Amino acid sequence: MAERSSTGLMMMMMVEPSPALALTLPAEVREKLAELELELSEGDITQKGYEKKRGKLLAPYIPQIQGVDPSLQVDHRIQASSQAAPPTSKHNKPRAANSRDERFRSDLHTEAVQAALAKYKERKMPMPSKRRSVLVQSSVEACTPPDTSSASEDEGSLRRQGRMATSSPYQPHPTVEHWFNRVIQGSSTSSSASSTSSHPGGRSHSANATSGSAATVLADLMAHTQLDNHCAPPDVTGLSERSLHAERPQVASVRGLPRGYTHTSSTMETADVQQPDPNQPKPEGVQMSPLHGDPLGVVTNWPPSLLASLQRWGTAQPKSPCLTALDNAGKPVYTLTYGKLWTRSQKLAYTLLNKLSSRNEPLLRPGDRVALVFPNNDPVMFMVAFYGCLLAELVPVPIEVPLTRKDAGSQQIGFLLGSCGVTLALTTDACQKGLPKAQTGEVATFKGWPRLLWFVTDGKHVVKPPKDWSPPIRDASNETAYIEYKTSKEGSTMGITVSHAAMLAHCHALTQACGYTEGETITNVLDFKRDAGLWHGVLMSVMNRMHVISIPYSLMKVNPLSWIQKVHSYKARVAVVKSRDMHWSLLSQKDQRDISLSSLRMLIVADGANPWSISSCDAFLNVFQARGLRPEVICPCASSAEAMTVAIRRPPEMGVPPPGKAVLSMSCLSYGVIRVDTEEKLSVLTLQDVGQVMPGALVCVVRPEGTPYLCRTDEVGEICVSSCTTGISYYGLPGMTKNVFETIPVTASGSPVSDRPFTRSSLLGFIGPDNLLFVVGKMDGLMVVSGRRHNADDVVATALAVEPMKFVYRGRIAVFSVCVLHDERIVVVAEQRPDASEEDSFQWMSRVLQAIDSIHQVGVYCLALVPANTLPKAPLGGIHISETKQRFLEGALHPCNVLMCPHTCVTNLPKPRQKQPEVGPASMIVGNLVAGKRIAQACGRDVAQLEDNDQARKFLYMQDVLQWRAQATPDHPLFLLLNAKGTVASTASCVQLHKRAERVAVALMERGRLNTGDHVALVYPPGTDLIATFYGCLYAGCVPVTVRPPHPQNLATTLPTVKMIVEVSKSVCILTTQAIMKLLRSKEAAAAVDVKTWPMVLDTDDLPRKKLPQIYKPPTPEMLAYLDFSVSTTGILAGVKMSHAATSALCRSIKLQCELYPSRQIAICLDPYCGLGFALWCLCSVYSGHQSILVPPLELESNVSLWLSAVSQFKVRVTFCSYSVMEMCTKGLGSQTEALRLRNVNLSCVRTCMVVAEERPRIALTQSFSKIFKDLGLSPRAVSTTFGCRVNVAICLQPNRLGNLADQGTAGPDPTTVYVDMRALRHDRVRLVERGSPHSLPLMESGKILPGVKVIIANPETKGPLGDSHLGEIWVSSPHNATGYYTVYGEEALHADHFCTKLSFGDTQTVWARTGYLGFLRRTELTDASGERHDALYVVGSLDETLELRGMRYHPIDIETSVIRAHKSIAECAVFTWTNLLVVVVELEGSEQEALDLVALVTNVVLEEHFLIVGVVVVVDPGVIPINSRGEKQRMHLRDGFLADQLDPIYVAYNM
Repeated sequence: MAERSSTGLMMMMMVEPSPALALTLPAEVREKLAELELELSEGDITQKGYEKKRGKLLAPYIPQIQGVDPSLQVDHRIQASSQAAPPTSKHNKPRAANSRDERFRSDLHTEAVQAALAKYKERKMPMPSKRRSVLVQSSVEACTPPDTSSASEDEGSLRRQGRMATSSPYQPHPTVEHWFNRVIQGSSTSSSASSTSSHPGGRSHSANATSGSAATVLADLMAHTQLDNHCAPPDVTGLSERSLHAERPQVASVRGLPRGYTHTSSTMETADVQQPDPNQPKPEGVQMSPLHGDPLGVVTNWPPSLLASLQRWGTAQPKSPCLTALDNAGKPVYTLTYGKLWTRSQKLAYTLLNKLSSRNEPLLRPGDRVALVFPNNDPVMFMVAFYGCLLAELVPVPIEVPLTRKDAGSQQIGFLLGSCGVTLALTTDACQKGLPKAQTGEVATFKGWPRLLWFVTDGKHVVKPPKDWSPPIRDASNETAYIEYKTSKEGSTMGITVSHAAMLAHCHALTQACGYTEGETITNVLDFKRDAGLWHGVLMSVMNRMHVISIPYSLMKVNPLSWIQKVHSYKARVAVVKSRDMHWSLLSQKDQRDISLSSLRMLIVADGANPWSISSCDAFLNVFQARGLRPEVICPCASSAEAMTVAIRRPPEMGVPPPGKAVLSMSCLSYGVIRVDTEEKLSVLTLQDVGQVMPGALVCVVRPEGTPYLCRTDEVGEICVSSCTTGISYYGLPGMTKNVFETIPVTASGSPVSDRPFTRSSLLGFIGPDNLLFVVGKMDGLMVVSGRRHNADDVVATALAVEPMKFVYRGRIAVFSVCVLHDERIVVVAEQRPDASEEDSFQWMSRVLQAIDSIHQVGVYCLALVPANTLPKAPLGGIHISETKQRFLEGALHPCNVLMCPHTCVTNLPKPRQKQPEVGPASMIVGNLVAGKRIAQACGRDVAQLEDNDQARKFLYMQDVLQWRAQATPDHPLFLLLNAKGTVASTASCVQLHKRAERVAVALMERGRLNTGDHVALVYPPGTDLIATFYGCLYAGCVPVTVRPPHPQNLATTLPTVKMIVEVSKSVCILTTQAIMKLLRSKEAAAAVDVKTWPMVLDTDDLPRKKLPQIYKPPTPEMLAYLDFSVSTTGILAGVKMSHAATSALCRSIKLQCELYPSRQIAICLDPYCGLGFALWCLCSVYSGHQSILVPPLELESNVSLWLSAVSQFKVRVTFCSYSVMEMCTKGLGSQTEALRLRNVNLSCVRTCMVVAEERPRIALTQSFSKIFKDLGLSPRAVSTTFGCRVNVAICLQPNRLGNLADQGTAGPDPTTVYVDMRALRHDRVRLVERGSPHSLPLMESGKILPGVKVIIANPETKGPLGDSHLGEIWVSSPHNATGYYTVYGEEALHADHFCTKLSFGDTQTVWARTGYLGFLRRTELTDASGERHDALYVVGSLDETLELRGMRYHPIDIETSVIRAHKSIAECAVFTWTNLLVVVVELEGSEQEALDLVALVTNVVLEEHFLIVGVVVVVDPGVIPINSRGEKQRMHLRDGFLADQLDPIYVAYNM
């Protein structure tokens, strides 16, 4: 792919006429070329067709190489043109000094970019993989090409280069030609020479490979890069570190060594602060002195106010034309004369003041603000309304017409209107009819807008004033005349107030600067509601009785040449345009041979301050010079809403110095330093001047940040203006006003420059030779990345130089910065053409990244392509940048392609942690203290000292207990199983259970011929059969293994687990039901496993009633009772051995902790196959004699309220559930509590609801469960958690804490919650913080330690004991610990370490089992029943699950919690590592269009909160992340699925 696109690039270069050649092309060929260009940009012609036609046109003019067929000249194109360039330049006649130098519209920027890209040619990036459905754009409008006309307000030239130009043509530079030719040759060699990758990981790889192989390449790439940020950022690009440093020393230094990482008292990591680069350029000039504009001339008959001028022309020259409005066909619709303007404005003023009232009070009083809502094609009505308001002494606030209720930025406009206290909006009849209406028929209230009264200003609604009424015409004062709105970089809208005096003075200064005379004709293409369009087209025209031809935006879209035609037909002397208007007219000047621009004395380029306006001006001049356009009439100007016009190039008759150009080093500009650059550099910026400062103004340049110190002469800063012509304030924002409108610039010594306050113009620039002003960018487009300044417009220009026409729309590119991890990050968003292929777009994106990196030496954090027509538009075309940024941050941009490069951009990560050697044991332990703290150990009550009337204690074996109960209380009900309908499916009393167990035992011995000690797999659905067969095995002396049955709909994944447990447990027989037996031997099963290798399968559905001769008595309680198998969250199948002694001890401990005795009922909604769930189902009722109401969790899928209804119906005091059950109830019943109350569900009976888990307590879930069901009477103190693991299934249980049980010694204190610093946890430390402090993580105590259980916290590496509140591994010692793992492999060492381990110092005698969980003990102020202080155990997470990244230990759940918060559509998330990459899998609960929104949000949040760079983001459907029966995520299964490419992801993004 790379090869193909570079050839295409060569083709384009081949047919690109060299600058010198362009001079020799006849005018008609140039026109045809421009026409082709237009067709291509509008999408009317394919790229191939374009190249073909273009090649044909240029063929006769390209010098052929002898003997070579022209079609083969692809690779020699550049040599040819570079050889051709010098002769043509030699033969050229010397040009007049003022004719524009043709070179400045050269394709140098494009060539610079291509040259830069050539260096990267070999570099490959893994392409994101995407599901087909995401590629199909769902919306119909997304496929219609956007009107390319809505190009950005600042749309540049034909091929917006204008970058690589040289110094001013007025003082010819000896090296200019020479340098120019060298640049061409340089680019040719670099673009044809392919740089080979010297990076070990940069294997070549086809771009459209599957996600798997793309992933492998990325992994390879990453495996060789250190992500630990010691020096330069990881080079994920495929270029070696060495070549990077050699080619651009600045980069290495800018992204230089992070600051030495110091351990602060809290020893938390903080983002690294970038140290300034010692080699960066520094300003060397002297301090600038403020620059004075010409004095304002004194004019004898100058009117005292603008209204006086209106009155004068309206009465003295009523027939004189004031304004001509055009329709969409370009025909004049109406010409407003000065007489009409005067009378109609008076009528409106009179009506507003006298005819509008509410409750007999006039609605408006002088000084009130009024909104002007007029469409862009109705300047006449706007002008009348504007002057009508001024005559009525009201303050007009012109705003855009809101088209929909959700217009971009509309809410902010509403905020402005509200803060200005606007109650009335003026509009036209046609416009009012088109506004969205509420059901009442009135205009709808827009989001965020105040309630407005809409008044239509058309003739029939206004009243003629009486003869004796005349408006007051006062001299211009400092009262507010009008308010102009402005949108800030952040998207907030401010109102800039302009006084009558400033309005008048601005007109005076502009008249003098532009040499306006009475009666001139002016063509205005700009928006007449604000900025230069308002100043020239509405205010100054009235001042000088000029005739304005207003060209509406809608006409420009249909006919971009309309303004030129009007200049020709009206012989206009002045035209006010923007760069994009010149650009469009170039693209469409087809058969216009009869137009002449010779009447123009000034072509005012309102956005002349834009860096790329120079190429528009030059290209325009190049084409239209032949039509009478004189070079000197092009007058760029610089202005801002706050400072109004700052500078404008004067027309030549004023005897001003010639225009200047500056070629500046972009690298130095990024440090705010001006360095003229004529060397062979790719990254230079060419600027044109914007003329002299305005008459009567004092201008200086100050530092943009901090105290406004004056800049040096070679330093770029913010231009400040002190003059009577600027705005006065931001309406209603005194603080910001002081900062912007009342700045006092100071010299280096701190003394003020002048006693007059200055206004900040928000323009960045400097004062060049001849006191000409140069602007390099705007504060709004400024992005400060790692201390260097970059201009959004410059980045756009570079992106556009990467042959974008095929893939994206030219004017639809937005560049902005977002703050992530304490620095700004650059984001580029463009609209993709509907016909661009996935691969091409990705190719283009990767090249844009490389181009920006080369030319600006800055990384792009995120590059996103969105479907055509989906970016929010500004009112007059262009992109609404702040709204785009807002959508990006909210995850509402819906891109169709995303490329993130955090690895390259984020260079301020904290240093990776270096682990310190541990302190030796001897210095650590003194008595019961470790390093000055109490040893972290705790124990439950002593079982031996607890006297209770426990009859079951006298039996050593569970089978004996059951036999005894069957005799003592035969009809006492033990079990009651509910089905999905809530009805009793089966019951079992003591004797029934005993008899069923006997039958099973007989069957095992007679049918199965089993020996004592044989292992038997019990494959049953949850129910009483499972319990009966368990005891049947014990009766027969066999060892039962409970196994979850396979899921009939999902045999492929569930059956292999069954097979594995059966094999690993060495079961010689399977007991099951007939239905499952059939399933195990079915065809479907055969597809998943080898069904021939099942051991003997017996069904227990119809067993004969036989009495067992005798129940098996084991010789010793240490013998194996049962095997407990479960799959850990890390995907490991682990079976543990439970002896008879441990089984009895477990039951006794639970009985004591939970107060279980025969008269009690408990409800259990757990799976009965392993851990505490199995113990509660099968063991505890038989031991304690209480009745268990069994609710299989599977039944909740068809009836969510089953468990809670059962609890209510049986008035259960104690109930157990899992997190997955709790989550089902929270999600499924959250909105149905009212319906449940009507069904008499009442949970006030519940004293304890315990969640059985082997993980950190999920506080958010338990809290929301308590909150939701509080309405049904559930006490908020009832919900608690338990903790168990493989080595000991029940370590903590929080029993009933309600009710007064203190006398029985069981009521412990409520579980406490502490807040710990997440950053400290990563360093294996516990630091307690206040609730709500940054990085705080709430941890809830895991319940009360069971009787007979001892817990200690040990260091997992050194095995030494740890002190109170230290993080370590939880070790447990208790009579009911499991005795070891049961594995086929007999890994004794593993067993010894996990089940029989001893401390390395301190108490070295006790035998402990290692739980594999990190946690800490903390002695609380609370006391338990015995009066002892309570030790709370906090579980942090499983050691096996933790991720070791950057030398720190992360718990996946913490990262996942952050990610789930990042966007409302993320339903679930799981993270794991792969090679050294962090992979984040998110489940998308929403439309697939949102999938790509998540990539940036996920990357941002993990960076911000965890200082980690996400390597891969995988977006999948809901339910893809596997979850076990306990509701825990199976991250390793997920990882295997990802690597085997089995997830069917919606999107996989590889972050570079």
